[in-house]
Formats: sequence, C-alpha cells, structure tokens
Amino acid sequence: MDSIDCKLLEKLQQNADTPVADLAAELGLSQTSCWRRIQRLKDAGVITRNVALLDRNHANVSVTVFVAVRTSTHSQEWFDQFHATVQAITEVVELYRMSGDVDYLLRVVVPDIAAYDKVYKRLIAGTQLLDVSSSFAMEEIKFTTALPLTYVR
Repeated sequence: MDSIDCKLLEKLQQNADTPVADLAAELGLSQTSCWRRIQRLKDAGVITRNVALLDRNHANVSVTVFVAVRTSTHSQEWFDQFHATVQAITEVVELYRMSGDVDYLLRVVVPDIAAYDKVYKRLIAGTQLLDVSSSFAMEEIKFTTALPLTYVR
C-alpha cells in the first residue's frame, strides 16, 4: 500500500458512499484507477465490507454498558457455549477476550436499565460465570469506526 491507498482509505472510512468520481478528483486520480485501487484493496482483504452506521438514538439504543465477565472454567466446551449465548444476544455489539483480571469484555447497547437487566438475565442463564460486572457509560466523549493508518506498512 502506498500513500494514495492510505488517503483513499481515510476518505472511505469517513464515508464509503463517496462517489468514485469525487474520490478520484480529491486524490488526483482517474476514475478508473481509483476504482481499480478500491477493488484491489477489497481483493486483498484490506476493505472487508461496507456498512451503514446508524444513529443510536434513532435506533433507541442510546445506553452503552460495558460488561466485564470472569469465569472459573476455561475449556473449549465452555467457550463454545458462552460464544453461542453471546452471539444470540443482539444487544451485545462487541466481545473481547482479555488479559488480566477480566476474562471477557462486552459492549452492550440498550434503551434503558430495564432492557439491560433482560440482557443480563439471558447472559447468566446461558453459561456458568464466576462474576459479571456492569458499567454504564455516562457520556460518549470519542467514538469512531475509523482505524488509524499511520502504522500501515
């Protein structure tokens, strides 16, 4: 990837609906070469998909909850059951396996505390957990889906 690819990716991360003609003009490329670059980035797996980002308030899921999960079981069977449980809960939008004191961290979006309580009950009913700790985000200060491109080689 060269510097033009990085600039193209920056633009696409801001708005993937930008017409190729506009991207080409901003980057000093022909439309055909710009389109070819985009296709090459898709074929290489750099661009994995194009999605629409929704306004959380309009989707009525303005409450963000970070859920820290600890378990005393670390078998593949347990993980498969936990993973299946989490996959079935649409309000869980991110799941990470962590190092340190917490085994898994989930990001959950819901309309209110009562809705989160229902998510919590589905989570604990689906698997054996040692500890579940929930933290409600009070204010979103920074949120982006754009990845930094300063480390691209």
